[in-house]
Amino acid sequence: MNQAKWKLDIGAFPIDKGNWMFRVWAPFALEVELALVERNRESLSKMKKETHGYFSKIECAREGMSYAYILDGKKRRPDPASRYQPEGINGDSQLVDPNTYPWSDGSWIGISLSDLIIYELHVGTYTKEGTFDSIIPYLDYLSNDLGITAVELMPVAQFAGDRNWGYDGVMMYSVQSTYGGPTGLKRLVDACHGSNLSVILDVVYNHVGPEGNYLSDFGPYFSQKYMTPWGRAINYDDIGSDEVRKYIVANAFYWINEYHIDGLRLDAVHGIYDFSPRHILQELTNLRNKSSFGRKIHLIAESDLNDPKFISPSDQCSYGLDAQWLDDFHHSVHAYLTNEKYGYYLDFGNIQDIGKALRDGFVYDGRYSRFREKTHGAPSSDLLGSKFVVSIQNHDQVGNRPDGARLSNLLESPALMVAAGLLLLSPCVPMLFMGEEFADRSPFYFFTSHIDPKIAQATREGRKNEFKAHHFQDDFIDPQAESTFRKSKIDHESRNLPFHNEIFRYYKNLIHLRKSHPALRDLTKRNMELVLLEDKKTLICRRWSPSVEDLLILFVLGKEPVDLGGMFRRNEWVRIFSSNPSVETKDDADSHSILSTEMSVTIYSKKFLSDERSL
Repeated sequence: MNQAKWKLDIGAFPIDKGNWMFRVWAPFALEVELALVERNRESLSKMKKETHGYFSKIECAREGMSYAYILDGKKRRPDPASRYQPEGINGDSQLVDPNTYPWSDGSWIGISLSDLIIYELHVGTYTKEGTFDSIIPYLDYLSNDLGITAVELMPVAQFAGDRNWGYDGVMMYSVQSTYGGPTGLKRLVDACHGSNLSVILDVVYNHVGPEGNYLSDFGPYFSQKYMTPWGRAINYDDIGSDEVRKYIVANAFYWINEYHIDGLRLDAVHGIYDFSPRHILQELTNLRNKSSFGRKIHLIAESDLNDPKFISPSDQCSYGLDAQWLDDFHHSVHAYLTNEKYGYYLDFGNIQDIGKALRDGFVYDGRYSRFREKTHGAPSSDLLGSKFVVSIQNHDQVGNRPDGARLSNLLESPALMVAAGLLLLSPCVPMLFMGEEFADRSPFYFFTSHIDPKIAQATREGRKNEFKAHHFQDDFIDPQAESTFRKSKIDHESRNLPFHNEIFRYYKNLIHLRKSHPALRDLTKRNMELVLLEDKKTLICRRWSPSVEDLLILFVLGKEPVDLGGMFRRNEWVRIFSSNPSVETKDDADSHSILSTEMSVTIYSKKFLSDERSL
């Protein structure tokens, strides 16, 4: 599957001058007709039946024309592999030539996994316009001013209406029309590469949305055996699953090849039910590994199973994905700093959890979970830090709160800075949520724009029931209201205010330090030592790199003065960074005492003087 040779063989695509191939998998239909529309004139032609349930037809056409499939003379449906739905999920598909965009990123080779500093954003709420093109003017700010190295887009596959998180997408190959469609996404990716930014795309392979889902009219796309929390599971291991698997794998390669996407964030892989001899994720990674793209491609999972098989090497009978989100890190930091104890935060709230997440990865690695009322997880301490993407905020953890509150709404400045320090000085891949870098206080709510009144009402009731389970029943925010979406937009102008600018400069400095110091760029965890002082509410992390000075990072998580006494040799350590100017160093003949009046992150350095690095 070399990038130069790979071609999507379903949907509609040009094959020679003036001629297009239309090909669809529709085993549930006895007959399929192609409806081709130009200037309100429609022509119908019967498609040729192939083996394994495929139908195809070659027709003279041109880019921009509309088309649809007529199943058994009754049902008019958009193409399951449509590249563009300008009239939305219920309209006809539109022809898009994948070869006409003038890419300018020919020299782009991507960013290594260990060098990723990810910035998650939602296209519709990142700017006032809510389009791909409107993000482009911010790329210089993200890359050069802030210093991140990758943009992660929440899902952009076509969904119902014009506002949604994206996880209700129903047209896996079609780029959301209200964001700017295929050309808009290509312009954004091209511009990101020109700004030295990788692009990671969030894709959903565990379910499709409830509205505009016509796949069941074509074939057995959905399992008759498994249900996910969001509806019927995609059919990966039952009758007809061979072609469904091809449809999914082709979708992954479609984004990588046609849109030059550098990585895929695979949503909720615990909702992918596949008991085939080779799991679909293993098949995807194997094909990726055998392919030549000319740049680095990363596959990152979201999973709540705490199962290392997703990210362990494939030669260990595992799936071999490059990394996964580490929710345990988020929960540990959040529960400790906010003291919230509802839902899954019941399982967290002490400083040992933070240390274990930094050192081992999974906090719940075979220990009993009160929230789940069972033993949860398996050990991951032998895995590299680069196998874990960590965050202190993301769309789920902010948006699934009834109040849509960010950490900047819940914590004061010193605690915010400690949280950011734990994130950006961790031996894992850090991810920021849009606006976090300047402590934006705009809420980020869950929002939808379902057209079907029944689905809209079911969505409202589902959110209410979810909040009741977490004992939140007041001030319900209607996900269908346009105001909910409008309130969720980032307030970029607030970055210029003193408090927000202080937080921004702190993030910028931490990112610069992480990128420039070899010890912080080393995500193997081999050159790291961690000590927890529970009584002092302090976490001490030592990082080093051969032939470079050692770093000593002190995370003080309490508000009482901390005196570390004689833990460090006098005059060997020099302070190079602090989140709090009130941090003081007091020397005497026997000790190098660190005093802090409140929460802080302080970094010291010293030249390597001996073979003894142990704390």
